[in-house]
Amino acid sequence: MPSLTAYDYILVGAGTAGCVLADRLSQDENARVLLLEAGSSALPDAVAEPPAWPSLASSAAGWGDATVPQGASGAPVALPRGKGLGGSSAINAMVFARGHHTSYESWSDHGAKGWTFDDLLPYFQRSETAVSGAPGRGTNGPLFVAPAADPNELLLACLSGAVEAGHRRAFDISGGLEEGFAPVDLNIVSGRRQSAADAYLHRALHRPNLDVVTDAVVHRLLFDGTRCTGVEFRAQGGVRTAAAGEVVLTAGAIGSAQLLLRSGIGPEDDLRQAQVDMLHALPGVGRNLHDHPRANLVYRARRPVPAARNNHGEIIGLLRSAPELDGPDLQIIFIDIPVPNPVAPVRNGFTIGVSPMRPASRGTLRITSADPYAPPVIDPNYFAEERDVQVVLSGIREARRIASSSAPSAWGIEEVSPGLDAVDAQSLGDHARRHFGSYCHPVGTCMMGEDEVSVVDSALRVRGLDGLRVADASVIPSIPSNNTNATVYAIAERAADLLRGV
Repeated sequence: MPSLTAYDYILVGAGTAGCVLADRLSQDENARVLLLEAGSSALPDAVAEPPAWPSLASSAAGWGDATVPQGASGAPVALPRGKGLGGSSAINAMVFARGHHTSYESWSDHGAKGWTFDDLLPYFQRSETAVSGAPGRGTNGPLFVAPAADPNELLLACLSGAVEAGHRRAFDISGGLEEGFAPVDLNIVSGRRQSAADAYLHRALHRPNLDVVTDAVVHRLLFDGTRCTGVEFRAQGGVRTAAAGEVVLTAGAIGSAQLLLRSGIGPEDDLRQAQVDMLHALPGVGRNLHDHPRANLVYRARRPVPAARNNHGEIIGLLRSAPELDGPDLQIIFIDIPVPNPVAPVRNGFTIGVSPMRPASRGTLRITSADPYAPPVIDPNYFAEERDVQVVLSGIREARRIASSSAPSAWGIEEVSPGLDAVDAQSLGDHARRHFGSYCHPVGTCMMGEDEVSVVDSALRVRGLDGLRVADASVIPSIPSNNTNATVYAIAERAADLLRGV
């Protein structure tokens, strides 16, 4: 079995976290870094075009994942996940927003130390150059983030409608400190997407101490006793091994948990059912999977809706579904296209998306065998908890108040789905349970903490093993109350310091 030269660090997965760590760790010219990515270095041209992102999940840049049929709807749910340099940052909707600071307080529930919003703030700042210049934002990071330079007029009308309906007009809804409605920061620079590969990895590719291998599927982790010594992977038609002082999983909430399970690390019952020999019992691997589901209100408009120029969803609101809550648990997003709906096709219109930002429902990620090419069994268990449905109902009420205000009404709009015949909580709840999609923010399968159900400790080390860490969305104990990509950048920036002993 051919072996590559030993490295100081092997990174498994070249998504957001992997690109950040490859750049930061290889800045030390004495550190040898290997970055392995299952996808390609050549992505579709549409990756760079912001309005084209809805087509990317079904392209070569996506894994094509779907959940098992969900109890809420009886149907599987597509769960887009990036494949290739940049990972999901190359196919997502380019929203760059920190969670509201209150949503990070629960990260310590299982004993994690040093991961409050204030602890993460220097790493949020390190990742970004925020054009807004708002207080607390970064001024010298590799990501250039800003609201849409040329916002869609219909979405601006919805923003005016939100203010008319009594909601606060926020200044910087991306900064993690405000509630209300405002244009959100986007990873769009000069009209083109800026992925993690664009911002971080490309500037590091010339370094002689960084090796990047694409089309490389990691089969399993290698161990000497309880120490992880490297990885086995297939690339360029053959199976190889590579050794490292430290292996860091950066394959996301799906890929990192999969690799641990394939390597015999996880719940004993799950490994037995998959006929995988147990190396190290760790009951939390693959548990705590959760995601933001999103229900949609679809509107037909008589006035022509301007063609999309940006990412389609340029303006968001963060709200509390109940006034007694300690922070926002609901996002409303205005989208400049009519998403497909179960009632009737809409050619000219728009969508108001409603998503519970702090969902209570929890699911699982499992494998069926040690075969690295077998698809995972993904069950986010959407809407298993009734409180998530109630948050959506609150959002639908607010969305309808906004849609009925004067500014959006001037576009001659009509609600097509669910339709104004659905007015009672029962019918709206049934609609939300049956007709929703993933907001594509899976987290939690390698939860961080210091208790028995935690997978990694506060320094991101896999509990009970040496030489192995996880540093991506899978370590998030409870999902932040906003789109998750900005938080993953911050986790990876902090992981770089932890690995370097800073």
